[in-house]
Amino acid sequence: MSDEEQPAPQKKGKKGLLIKLVLALVLVGAGGGGTYAFVFAGKTDKPEAKVKDEPKLVKKGEDDPYAPKAEGGEGGEGGGEIDGEGGSEYRTAYYKFSDDFTSNLKNSSALMQLSLACSTRRDGRVLVWLKKHELAIRSEILVVLADTPEEDAYTPAGKEHLQQRLAAAINKVLVQTEGFGGVDRVYFKSFLVQ
Repeated sequence: MSDEEQPAPQKKGKKGLLIKLVLALVLVGAGGGGTYAFVFAGKTDKPEAKVKDEPKLVKKGEDDPYAPKAEGGEGGEGGGEIDGEGGSEYRTAYYKFSDDFTSNLKNSSALMQLSLACSTRRDGRVLVWLKKHELAIRSEILVVLADTPEEDAYTPAGKEHLQQRLAAAINKVLVQTEGFGGVDRVYFKSFLVQ
């Protein structure tokens, strides 16, 4: 009889193991199914599921709902302008910085004095942000100018590189403050090295 008693616990152990495996599979299946239903029901807060409200490209002839008010308070900036049919399909808006920039040049006793403007093909929010954050942008521009070698101030390639660095600096400030850059190019209104 003692021989008959030993096989029974082995069958009971196999049966308990089988029940545990089935129970584990049921729990994993239920968890997976619940997760699947949760995700596809839209209950997650995934960043890619949100629609970003970034400045949009504005085509020539389209109204810009975010256009800044003109000086007289009538209409948006650039109201009444007629766009040409050639070139880019997007309109270009410009922002002129209110004051000149003066800075020393890197490893040099020379000074650079600039008057700058920048452009965007995006809606008027970019222009509003440029005005709103002009102080922070001016500071970043001065850092870039102070890091400019004197030889870059005299060559066309050096000036083009400086324009690219300035556009990147402006966009850096806008991204930090508003979450989006939007400046396409920087232009020199005046450029003096002494």
